[in-house]
Amino acid sequence: MKLNEHLSDTKQESQEAQNKHSERRVYPDYEDIGPDRLKEAEVAYGRGKRQGEYTLEDYYALPDNIRAELIDGEMYLMSCPSWKHQRIVTRLSSLLYQYVDSKNGDCEVSSAPFDVQLDCNMWTMVQPDIMIICNPDRIMDNRICGAPDFVVEVLSPSTRKKDQTIKLRKYREAGVREYWMIDPEKEQIEVYLFRTRDLAVLPRVYSFDDIVPVGIYDGDCKVDFSKFRR
Repeated sequence: MKLNEHLSDTKQESQEAQNKHSERRVYPDYEDIGPDRLKEAEVAYGRGKRQGEYTLEDYYALPDNIRAELIDGEMYLMSCPSWKHQRIVTRLSSLLYQYVDSKNGDCEVSSAPFDVQLDCNMWTMVQPDIMIICNPDRIMDNRICGAPDFVVEVLSPSTRKKDQTIKLRKYREAGVREYWMIDPEKEQIEVYLFRTRDLAVLPRVYSFDDIVPVGIYDGDCKVDFSKFRR
């Protein structure tokens, strides 16, 4: 569908169009991020729906120039990543790919943007920064259906809260085996090994001075984060 069927961008639109296709943004309660710094917002648009009511139909109806994630019926806009973010994603993806490719197995490495229908339902579609998928039956032409084995999210001021709470819970409940959160500003990596779905599981915390083992490969694959500094 066309952009003006979902989002209103100007105040000059007719009253009729505004009534039919209104936009409402609701900003999350970020205590440490002011509105002028906030790069991501929960978004509600058109069709009379509210957060918690959106489905894949609404997700696929978004204009091509808008990136978003759908989590339990709530829509989250995604801002353009920083150079530091992309540098980490590119380097880490390359390192993981070289290791995975050398094993000649079923595992595949992918990086955003690529859709993951995490629960295989109509309410959630996410785009992890990096993932490893070892079940080829989950790989579709335009999405992954089910949980990746390994997921990495690189934190930014606008996504930190979502990555550390909402997506942490979703990845664990969906069956992701290992989840890394990389904080470029603190130069810190939190590694969650989800051997169970225990809510009390604690991360292993590393710095950019450390060599970090990949748990799903029993530490045979290691990442030297000192090389991620410039």
